[in-house]
Amino acid sequence: MASPIKPNNPDNGSDRLRTVARYSGIGMQMAATIGLSTWAGYWLDKHYQTKTPWFTLGLMLLGLFAALYNVIRAVSKGE
Repeated sequence: MASPIKPNNPDNGSDRLRTVARYSGIGMQMAATIGLSTWAGYWLDKHYQTKTPWFTLGLMLLGLFAALYNVIRAVSKGE
């Protein structure tokens, strides 16, 4: 009777690590996109001395949608 112990698969840990690195990279890219666009909007609001933060809100939302688009594209493509 054959032994029920499965042989060690060295690629399994490597694939898992590669997957974790890919998705954490996507998360970092998302945070950077939203953060930089929010900062740019804040800078524009200060530069033009606006009373309401329209640049901040607008660029933050634009950054959020761009980041979500990149996440959906990367996940559906299977990069």
